Amino acid sequence: MNHVNMRLRLAKIPYTSGLPEQLVSSLVWNGQFGVQMFFAVSGFLITSTALRRWGSLSRVGIRDFYILRFARIAPLLGLLLGVLSILDLAQWKDFVVSSKTGGLGRALVAALTFHVNVLEARRGYLPANWDILWSLSVEEIFYLFFPLLCRLLRAASCSSDFF
Repeated sequence: MNHVNMRLRLAKIPYTSGLPEQLVSSLVWNGQFGVQMFFAVSGFLITSTALRRWGSLSRVGIRDFYILRFARIAPLLGLLLGVLSILDLAQWKDFVVSSKTGGLGRALVAALTFHVNVLEARRGYLPANWDILWSLSVEEIFYLFFPLLCRLLRAASCSSDFF
């Protein structure tokens, strides 16, 4: 609802006229709660999967973890970026990345290095079709550090100063 609201407001469509402001606000301005729940559930799932696979967080295999993440993310991310690139190059309305945000090349680099959220914060929003990539960027940064934190658990548990 939050994303629909943003798009309708940007298009200057008065779809909320006549509705109480508090009702509209409670329905469409609480998107951040959904995002926070998504990140919490995602963290829970990746942790529980790691526990099932390796038995404990201190035994998470860093290389294997990254290979598994790549295998899960890369095929669909590549397909999505390919489709979005074709639509941008064809100059299809509402799919063209503006030069203000750095153009298609900059958007692709941001998507492939998981910092679309930073790009949008600094240069403005990408077309709506790229929006899913900001949350993927946040999530993948967590995944980048997750196995390293597990390695720290291993080092700390082996240390006599741990307790």
